[in-house]
Amino acid sequence: MNLDSSFKESVIIRTMHPDETELAFHGATDEGWNPGLYDIDCHYTVDPEGWFIAEYEGSPIGMVMFSNYDDKFSFGGFLVVMPKFRNHGIGELLISKALLHANDRICGIDGVFEMQNTYSKNYGFLPAYRNIRWEGDVKGVLHHNFIKAENVSFEKILDYDTRHFFTKRRSFLEKWIEQKDSTCLVSQNGNNITGYGMIRRCVAGHKIGPLFADNPEIAEDLFLALCGYVNNGPIYFDTPEPNGNALAIAKKYNMNEVFGTARMYTKEIPKLPVQNIYGVTSFEMG
Repeated sequence: MNLDSSFKESVIIRTMHPDETELAFHGATDEGWNPGLYDIDCHYTVDPEGWFIAEYEGSPIGMVMFSNYDDKFSFGGFLVVMPKFRNHGIGELLISKALLHANDRICGIDGVFEMQNTYSKNYGFLPAYRNIRWEGDVKGVLHHNFIKAENVSFEKILDYDTRHFFTKRRSFLEKWIEQKDSTCLVSQNGNNITGYGMIRRCVAGHKIGPLFADNPEIAEDLFLALCGYVNNGPIYFDTPEPNGNALAIAKKYNMNEVFGTARMYTKEIPKLPVQNIYGVTSFEMG
């Protein structure tokens, strides 16, 4: 497509309307990122003002999202520009608008590897570590001692989740663990939560995330129990590379590395208990 020098000046960056969120789902699907079937509603509820569209001649040609979880932290994703409009600075317009929305918050992203240098050089993102996506047909267990999340106090789950995240993400988690075609399991020792994990239906197969646990044994048992709820199709598991025990689980069950992202932050790298984070919740929301 031939675009003249005035093309970029003709592009409008605006807030996404609620009925346009499916554009993010389809954009992520077209990029091969394999979103969950019901992820978008969970993401959108956090910060509807943080979703942006690049519009040209009345049609959307790109999008991005930076959701402000609170007054200190924001997380971004869904940066997609339609292929025929790439290499014209549209991504730059979108990111700049999104970072203005984030204001002075610490911003996190899981960026594709080929964009890592751009995020670092142009926007000051600091590399923290890599996340690895694994794929495999895992035979799980049908019998376990875990409790379904609906039978556990949400406040207790939220408190445990907050120990493994940057901030308390109440509105997101309420929707996330109750979405259709998903199972969320909780490990308890007495009245104390010692781990929890979720598996959900995606465009292709099922994906585990999050998976947080106090030790590798609980993590592996949760992993197998979650896999037991899948009748067919591949299972995907997104692991922080610094957590060697998480990688060991994926390798033990013959999963293959198929994708990855660079976890990056502006300003500073938050201190998280990565050794207890076995499965990333979502590459789009942290």
